[in-house]
Amino acid sequence: MVYSLTYRRPRHVASKRGSIASEKTGQSIGGSTLNNSQDAAINYGIPEALSFDRIIDGGTCPPCTTRDFMNYLIYIEHAAENLQFFLWYQDYTKRFDQLSENEQKLAPVWTAEQAEAQALAMKDSPAPMKTINAETAALFKGTDFAAPKATVVEMGRGNPFNTPPMTPENAERDSLAPSEYPWSDSGSTLRSGFKASHDKKSAGAFDAADIKLQPFTVQPFREEISRIIATYIADGAPRQLNLSSKERAALLHALAITTHPSAFRQVIRTVEWTLRHQAHQNFIRWTICNGNRPRVIFARGLGIVGIVGGIVAAILIVLSNAGRGWRVFSAIGFMIGIATLIAAWKGMCVVLHGMHHRHLRPWELFAEDDDASSVMEMKKGSFDSFGNSNSYEDQPWIAKYDKRNLIRKVFDREVWIQEPALRQIQDTIFLQALLGSFILTAICVGVFVALPKGRFY
Repeated sequence: MVYSLTYRRPRHVASKRGSIASEKTGQSIGGSTLNNSQDAAINYGIPEALSFDRIIDGGTCPPCTTRDFMNYLIYIEHAAENLQFFLWYQDYTKRFDQLSENEQKLAPVWTAEQAEAQALAMKDSPAPMKTINAETAALFKGTDFAAPKATVVEMGRGNPFNTPPMTPENAERDSLAPSEYPWSDSGSTLRSGFKASHDKKSAGAFDAADIKLQPFTVQPFREEISRIIATYIADGAPRQLNLSSKERAALLHALAITTHPSAFRQVIRTVEWTLRHQAHQNFIRWTICNGNRPRVIFARGLGIVGIVGGIVAAILIVLSNAGRGWRVFSAIGFMIGIATLIAAWKGMCVVLHGMHHRHLRPWELFAEDDDASSVMEMKKGSFDSFGNSNSYEDQPWIAKYDKRNLIRKVFDREVWIQEPALRQIQDTIFLQALLGSFILTAICVGVFVALPKGRFY
């Protein structure tokens, strides 16, 4: 079974900075979007079986699972923080809804009217002066670049969060309870060794946004919100989201008042829009490619060789005394070469497709060779909501793959494609390649058949 012959794979969406407020999308968080229907997904070249919600809910097979999506964002698009924050927010909303009514009342809903009023107030007020630490100020003291005293922050000053953040929970619930979601491999708890640094970073974020109001420490999950600010929101955070200064300031103003999930309304819309309409499309487009880059380049070369072979064969027959019917045999080179080139131009190797195989990704190749504990730690780290930065330059597979010779990369290890919808997309592209090759071959052979005999030999 294949899709329509007019099928087009998802277009590549370039990364761009902008709030979805400027995009006429009209998304609703946790629900459907304007472009989330089956017809809209097909228009993007993504069938319903590979939709964003289907992948996030764990309804797909390799290589289109949530794990594969996360790996793509880490190693290819370098924007895994969006998916990590999105998964945390879904889990956080679920856990917040499970709180008792009295606990939820401690964190009131951050309404749209409050957000609009805050946005107007920020628009009318002057932008806060950017703060720098005392060491940096000392370097520029006495120069034209010296900062005003009001902007210098003493890093060793007392923590404004002098009251330890408390979460009104019973003994069986931690502020970061283990998630019931399949991608939460480890429901981490707030470790005291990192608590001070997270509080310091979150306090610095509030100072940078010129927020004088101290957050209410009796609200549920206040400690967790402090870690989220230190991990995703604060300037220079290890997984800093790509937010504008206005979006960051508006979010911090909301979080200073409440820990209700609605405080993240605008930010989660931006993150979800980026995931749905940029990262997801690019991920499906990238997954359609069944070979690594050396193999695809090799396939393109074979396609060109086949076309050149067909042209040479046709010219030799035309220049001879052979009958016109013999010129049809040049169609073999044209047909194979053009079909291979069209498929390779879309990232597919026809040989791998014939077996419904794909090459293992570089980070998958050495998973069996590496220590099992280190591999498990690496997998958990990307799904840990409060892990370190998503840098992977020190991972062992980088050096191992660089040492791999080119021939071995072309004929690397393969694995069967388990996702049926992906196989159907590849079948459709292969059929399009055959149809396009047949048409172009007929034209080329027709031209050579029409030429008169050369009678040179």
